[in-house]
Amino acid sequence: MKSQWKSIRRKRLERSPGIQQMERGLLFFCCILLIGTVGYELIGGFSYTEALYMTIITIFSVGYGDTGIDTNYERFFTMGLILSGTTIGLYIAGGFIRIIAEGEINRAVGNLMKSRNIENLKDHTIICGYGRIGRIIAQELNEEGFPFVIVDSDEERIAMASDSGYLTVRGSAEEESVLIDAGIKRAQALITVLPIDSINVFITLTARNLNRQIRIIARGEQPSTKKKLEQAGADEVVLPAAIGASRMAESILRPTIMELFGDSSRMTLLSNDLKVLGVELDELALNQGDDFVGHSIREFEQKSQANFIVLAIRRSDQSIVQHPAHDTILNEGDNLIILSNPANITPILSSHTRKRELA
Repeated sequence: MKSQWKSIRRKRLERSPGIQQMERGLLFFCCILLIGTVGYELIGGFSYTEALYMTIITIFSVGYGDTGIDTNYERFFTMGLILSGTTIGLYIAGGFIRIIAEGEINRAVGNLMKSRNIENLKDHTIICGYGRIGRIIAQELNEEGFPFVIVDSDEERIAMASDSGYLTVRGSAEEESVLIDAGIKRAQALITVLPIDSINVFITLTARNLNRQIRIIARGEQPSTKKKLEQAGADEVVLPAAIGASRMAESILRPTIMELFGDSSRMTLLSNDLKVLGVELDELALNQGDDFVGHSIREFEQKSQANFIVLAIRRSDQSIVQHPAHDTILNEGDNLIILSNPANITPILSSHTRKRELA
């Protein structure tokens, strides 16, 4: 009970002073309404309905029409009621104006602080577009503690990004002034992920003209746009559709590798790094009748006469053996993940791969 009371009190304190002022004003207004109704009943001898009517037209200074106030007591009570009602009305109106003013002031202060925070940023990333892909990128960078600024022209998306605690600049990233406000001259990288290729090309061109050293990563919907983005100054072009198609194909061709690594982006990065070193990850399946079934990994390596490393084995029961020993026996239904140089694959191993793909 005590904790609930503290919670209610804390929420009350968090409310705007303008709202609190209006709440107090409405409470005072109800008290004046009650006092006026009871007073007219007792002093003037009015009925309840007449007393309530008299109180309301007095507070709002409407006038009495043919209703008369006969005694001095009634006149003094009415004057007090008019003064009290007018004061309360002004108090409530002041609270309403205060709410509006506080909102504008808070917004202005918030924008000023946001601008100063962006001005203090250095070596940050500018994300142009806070759509589905932009939100994922922002979340990843935020989890890693990497500074970034969101640029978007849509008010709702900017509000969504601000609610998430991200620094934002509202406006079109095609305009130089918007990118300058986002700190492009101090930024380390710019990512443009808008769904329209022509806009991404223009943003890339504008960003490159403003900062020759910045790293630009651009999204492309059509493969034909890749060359245009690179000509505009993009250091890297990402084709989400091509990546998705490649991910699906890898799930068919190398299901064990995809299951082991899970994240397709990690798999892509690892594959690219390995290709630079001249090696690749591959997957071999041992089917019924294979010569390697029943033999150890050492015998497998000797018989195939190939230079490769067995990184893991997925057994037929879906269990995975990582870093298997050389004396590990290979069974039917095993899937081997190997690291090898494609140029040095022997005919035995390549025919085994074809057999796996045709099975």
